[in-house]
Amino acid sequence: MDRSRVLNVFNISRPGSAGALAGGHDELVDVDPIGLVDDYRPGSFFLATPERALLAGGVADTIAERDPDELSTLVTKLLADSEAPLAVGALPFDSAASPHVVVPTSVRWAGPPRGSGALVRSGVSGCAVEPVPAAAEYERCVARAVSVLNGDGALRKVVLARALRLTLDAPVNVRSLLSNLVRDNGSGYTYAVSLPGVGGLPRTLVGASPELLLRRQGTLVTANPIAGTLARSADPVQDRHNALALRASAKDLDEHQVVVEAVVEALRPFCRKLAVAAEPSLVSTPAVWHLSTRVTGELIDPGVSALRLACALHPTPAVCGTPADLARRTIAELEPFDRGFYAGAVGWCDAAGDGQWAVAIRCAEITGPTLQLFSGAGIMPASQPHLELAETSAKFQTLLRAMGLELEL
Repeated sequence: MDRSRVLNVFNISRPGSAGALAGGHDELVDVDPIGLVDDYRPGSFFLATPERALLAGGVADTIAERDPDELSTLVTKLLADSEAPLAVGALPFDSAASPHVVVPTSVRWAGPPRGSGALVRSGVSGCAVEPVPAAAEYERCVARAVSVLNGDGALRKVVLARALRLTLDAPVNVRSLLSNLVRDNGSGYTYAVSLPGVGGLPRTLVGASPELLLRRQGTLVTANPIAGTLARSADPVQDRHNALALRASAKDLDEHQVVVEAVVEALRPFCRKLAVAAEPSLVSTPAVWHLSTRVTGELIDPGVSALRLACALHPTPAVCGTPADLARRTIAELEPFDRGFYAGAVGWCDAAGDGQWAVAIRCAEITGPTLQLFSGAGIMPASQPHLELAETSAKFQTLLRAMGLELEL
């Protein structure tokens, strides 16, 4: 895309407007997100939501400020001083690590996903698999966490993750993977984010999250915390039974309530009023059922951007635990890997402060022919290690289905 075309797109496409978030006609819109996927190139940013999809390319500027206030201020100033309509990027799980926010040189939008459709061939012919940790060790870690949770009561919840390191016969076809994730997860948030390279090799975080962290549209703020999980079943009768069992599960309802309370408390300083659904609803992906609660609020200060709000919310107990500091220490003691940008957030923000951020879960970090898939489970005092292991195995299926892989986990 040449420079004149970039300026034209930037002048037309203003995703911070109320009409834009609602799918207004004052922007450049392609017909289908799959068309954007076809134009995806290494280094691009891609995000498909239930409402529409975004493809951003090129790098006009990069911001890695760790302080949330400074980060938000820098991004807002860069956008105000330039012709770029928005910034895109990712927040890491660890708030002490540097975020990766980019002002792109081109932006395109598409309408919402049209439906599942047939998955495309991924080109994956074979791979070596290394679980980190192994299944039995993960269960032991869960048991240790349960012991802590049932101790002095200081820790209420902790999320423990495990990883699958896959080494493929050939480099990953990210476009095929994204295409399958969009087709399979139309009600979620499919994303690809280019990350700073390691050892001279580029990295990309790719996933399909079911969870909206934060959307800001004018003074309206929406969050949709998700916690509490049970696997789907190919048998419709068993699948419905699983859904009803999740809705009735005291352990999962308690886990979900912890997350909702934390989201409300994080938003309270920024909002003059908050509305919370009276009880969680059931939502599903092709792999799992979840408990979901919608939270909406009205901003006190319209100058608080979506990026600043995302930093205030992140990480929620859905990916960390509560109290957050104690949960972080427990995670550092029990997890044998660095989460990096897994369990962080991905999204965009414009100069007016509007934007949308999703929780970076159901994802893989891709480096050449190597993928590291991540999956976590919320551990509560009543958790049973074998069930938490089964939950993480079910969550891995989001990426494995998109790759056409069937693995014993």
